[in-house]
Amino acid sequence: MSSVEFRKDLFREERDDNLQEIGKPTRRQDILGHVTGRSPYYDDHLFDGLLHMRCVRSPHHHARIRSIDTGAAERMPGVIRVILARDVPNNLNTLLSLINFGKDEEKLIQDTKVAYVGEPVAAIIAETDRQARDACAAVKVDYEVLPHVLDPEEALSPQAPVVNEVYPNNTFDYHDLYDHQKLRFGDVDKGFAEADHIVEGEYQMSPIEQAPIETCGAIAAPETNDRYVCYTSTQALFFSLGTTAKLLDMPSSRLHFIGGTVGGGFGGKVDSIVEPLSVLGAVLAGRPVKFMWDRTEEMQVGAPRGAERWRIKDGVARDGRILARAFTGFFDAGAYTRLSSYAIIKCSAHLPGPYTIPNVAANVFCVFTNRTPATAMRGFGITGVDFAIECHMDKVAEAVGLNPIELRILNAYRDGDMKPHRRLAKNTALIECCQVAAQKSGWSIGAEAARQSSLLGGGGPRAEIPETVTDMAGQIGERRRSVIPTAPGEGASARGNVPAGTQGIPIVAAAPQDDDMIMDPSRTGYRGPSSTPTRIPEAAIATDTRPQAAAPASPPPPAARPGPVAPSGSSQVLQPALQPALSPPAPQASPEPPATAPQLPAPDAASQPYKPEKPFSRGVNRPGVSRFLSGSRRR
Repeated sequence: MSSVEFRKDLFREERDDNLQEIGKPTRRQDILGHVTGRSPYYDDHLFDGLLHMRCVRSPHHHARIRSIDTGAAERMPGVIRVILARDVPNNLNTLLSLINFGKDEEKLIQDTKVAYVGEPVAAIIAETDRQARDACAAVKVDYEVLPHVLDPEEALSPQAPVVNEVYPNNTFDYHDLYDHQKLRFGDVDKGFAEADHIVEGEYQMSPIEQAPIETCGAIAAPETNDRYVCYTSTQALFFSLGTTAKLLDMPSSRLHFIGGTVGGGFGGKVDSIVEPLSVLGAVLAGRPVKFMWDRTEEMQVGAPRGAERWRIKDGVARDGRILARAFTGFFDAGAYTRLSSYAIIKCSAHLPGPYTIPNVAANVFCVFTNRTPATAMRGFGITGVDFAIECHMDKVAEAVGLNPIELRILNAYRDGDMKPHRRLAKNTALIECCQVAAQKSGWSIGAEAARQSSLLGGGGPRAEIPETVTDMAGQIGERRRSVIPTAPGEGASARGNVPAGTQGIPIVAAAPQDDDMIMDPSRTGYRGPSSTPTRIPEAAIATDTRPQAAAPASPPPPAARPGPVAPSGSSQVLQPALQPALSPPAPQASPEPPATAPQLPAPDAASQPYKPEKPFSRGVNRPGVSRFLSGSRRR
């Protein structure tokens, strides 16, 4: 038997177990370029007349900008342009505003107040990197230093300085109602009252810099046709393009973004900071501009995984069953939102981990502090809370005197269990993972735990949705008026009840737009429910009964594919209908050509596609290509 043990029996009813990759050496698609040194990175593109950009950055955690004197820098040798906030056409953004989540609150270049060490207040474009650095040192900024706050819980106090004026309570606003994300399922106070043990713990994770070998950067250059090309190391090409178009108030059709090999990212290259500045530099200078962070900048202003603090309180029965669990979480977003607000949505959707707990409550805060803004890193929003949950499970096992693996098996999800988000668990496998881990590590577990299965024991009473206690504590602005508790349920002046069985508003998924977007699950070996594609009857589709304006007679367009419709009173999330590919239309006779059909002219040289004599030739001016492009280091 190979060193890799397959658990082929667990999902045998859902997928053909004919995978042939695990445990075998498989060549990566990009490995040949990596080992031969030919993989192209953004910095490998060469441009004639390339300029270099550097930023003047704040030395203070929090300070008001009184004035910026760039006179000396502008007169220095090699300086082409000094860029200030007034040069940014639309100088306010937040990354997730592109999907209508959050408010614009971060400036590309600051001109009023800096909120973290390293925030840019000016940018210098010069002929060389050395000249750009010297000019940055010559810029004089008059700061009024302000009080700052670096701890998320301190930032929630009424006396804390306001970090971000768009969110004056130092918290991201959820649902335009609360200063935190709530999760409520059952009644945790009742669960705690019934418990034999109360186990509490606090767990904290520090910020972590992704530290890629290739630092963040981009090269932008003018193209023909009034367009701009941008070679970038971004992990989020379309986010970067959309953010640049928004900040520069420029149609995205004028931007030509080219990604490629990323020299390490791990989530740290999704914030779209370097691309807008490099393109703005190319617009203002009329020449190619490279904006590449050095290692100091990468470590100081490169957005890290945000710090997290978790408090968990469990009510546990004598036999080890967890009857109630309350979470209080604090995400340190730094000075601006970036992706932290989304991380909290992810984390709240993950609670309480892979365990069936009948009473769950959580308050999770996205808090602004005068730290470097945080962003993604390897499962952000999940990794930190999972660390806290599993540490706490060991603490619970010690408190009740149980084998920690058996405790996990006892409380693990089974197929058919109800999650606190009112969705049924499926394809669960924690029990089997625990059994294999115990076997591989030589950890002894009891015969009863060894006999358990994720496929058995779920559903039934475990699938029911209990009556749920709610509260209105933590509404936006309350904490600025007085100190109120952050733990779930504490300080609530009014409570409410959601009746048992309440599922929530059904979500109806949109139908695929084209036939080639419909996936046939049987091609992947899936043999689970609804594996046979079906089409919803036309009679089940709601039609638009609004009067339509008369239109000239024309051939009817193809019928729109009907989408899934929720049955009356249904509370189940409906997935897109799986439909077979449409049969090809019957062949039609070609119409007779008119007697005087025009004759197409024979192709001549002028109508042929452009083909340069020498690729990457200097001064090239072919359509859609920067006239500055002069080659590449990689061949």
